[in-house]
Amino acid sequence: MSEADPAIKEAAIDNWAYGPIFDADAHIDPPHDMWKDYLPAHLKDRAPRILHEDDGDYIEFEGNRRPFMMINNQAGREGKNFKMKGRLEEQRKVWEPATRLADMDADGMDAALLFGGGPLGSFDNELYVASYEAYQNWVLDFCSVAPDRLFPVGYVPMRDIDETCRHVERLAKKGFRAINLPAFPQNPDAWKTSSGVKALKEGQVSALTGDAKGALQYSDPAFDKLWKTVVDANVVITFHLGARVPRFGQKEYFLADMPMSKMAMAEPIGIFIYNAIFDRFPDLRIGSMESGVGWFAWFAEYNDRTWEKQRFWTECPIKNPPSYYMDTNVFGSFIQDRTGILNRNLPGGRNIMWSSDYPHSETTFPRSRQIIARDFEGVPEEDVKDIINNNARKLLGLD
Repeated sequence: MSEADPAIKEAAIDNWAYGPIFDADAHIDPPHDMWKDYLPAHLKDRAPRILHEDDGDYIEFEGNRRPFMMINNQAGREGKNFKMKGRLEEQRKVWEPATRLADMDADGMDAALLFGGGPLGSFDNELYVASYEAYQNWVLDFCSVAPDRLFPVGYVPMRDIDETCRHVERLAKKGFRAINLPAFPQNPDAWKTSSGVKALKEGQVSALTGDAKGALQYSDPAFDKLWKTVVDANVVITFHLGARVPRFGQKEYFLADMPMSKMAMAEPIGIFIYNAIFDRFPDLRIGSMESGVGWFAWFAEYNDRTWEKQRFWTECPIKNPPSYYMDTNVFGSFIQDRTGILNRNLPGGRNIMWSSDYPHSETTFPRSRQIIARDFEGVPEEDVKDIINNNARKLLGLD
């Protein structure tokens, strides 16, 4: 029996009135031995190796050995029992379809958008970029067991516009509906970034952040080729945090970093709004994932008031107030955010989506329905249905 099973039984809710739940942000980290099966033949011998030592398990890669970290696999544990380091056998096997679907059933999840565990933190450009495609292929195979319930997000490198366009076109043809970009474009050496996190390799951080100080920026009109490719392929762009990455593994910084990692997502959203990207591509949809949404309505109002006064001398090219684009082009996901729920009818707060963050340390599993009932108390049933299901389907173009 898994450690979560008793809690699952305790969390059961009778007479659920809100209908299906579409988890807008769940996670699927692949098993560490996946890479040797999915990397190109000439790179397989460079895949990470698992070492089982007396004092714990280790990951050996590119001449370095690091302890196996468990922060992203805490589903079923109470906070007081969280473990940062451990053995692979202590993980919840979320990469096994049977385990994943059983947990979704137990927690009341009808469908999930899956954000993932690629690429490798390599310092070699060839291996680094190849690991993106390896992960894409693996997660598509994983989701093929239940394509009406499991929706993969395709992580792509963003070091070259033409290269990224090719990834988008290929993934769209394979059935991906969402493409995850770093919050800022990457450098020519894609793994390099000025956004350092001590416990993570540069390549892993760069996949989420890119480089806010790099020469290539989304405000560049040259990116219109990519936005057109995305719209023509009818896929959505997601940014999964990334404007600032918490210093995982450093307990003296972690708690203060966490809320800043959410609100920092205002910067990439602002870049899209103020550079008139949505004016040129009105069908472009972006999702700010796991960023929380309690700040969305404040952000929209602040931008409107600032734009009204400053748009003339800044020669701002947008045709509508910033809140307009928040309500037509920008979506956001949250885990536990009653403030955002209560602001759902304010400008900027309308395209919000609930998520479980399974199996990460913020997850609501296995009490998701209990938490939804608590956080949505007093909210009209139709509004609840939009936030826990319909808005995610709208983002992905499923309706």
